[in-house]
Amino acid sequence: MTRLKRRYDDRGSASLEAAIAAPAFVLLVGLIIFGGRTAMTHQAVESAAAEAARSASIARSSASATTNAKEAAMTSLANQDLQCLSVDVGVDTSDFSKPIGEPGQVTVTVECRLDLSDLSVPGVPGSRVISATMTSPLDTWRERS
Repeated sequence: MTRLKRRYDDRGSASLEAAIAAPAFVLLVGLIIFGGRTAMTHQAVESAAAEAARSASIARSSASATTNAKEAAMTSLANQDLQCLSVDVGVDTSDFSKPIGEPGQVTVTVECRLDLSDLSVPGVPGSRVISATMTSPLDTWRERS
């Protein structure tokens, strides 16, 4: 009786490993880029909201506070080279109607729609809204209108 020797070799296993590992690696890199882009955008939007709130709080009137806040937010985002699909700046200036001597504050919310369509990672939406809200106190003893 003769025994048949079976030959086990590794031919083709490298191709199989590459076929499995390459898409997983590309997905991992895409998720890292997604996380980094989102974190950097969130930081930039927070900074823009803080600058906008500060700019609005030193204005003399509610109308100029709104204008100053929007300009400051847009300038801050442009200075940080942030490319948003759309930017929305909301300004709450209701405390400008409070009498002098009563504390008040200005609240600014900045929303940036971040474009993620170039990542092509499954499960990642084509865009994402990043928002931040900041407040800044009004000078209690300064005239307001």
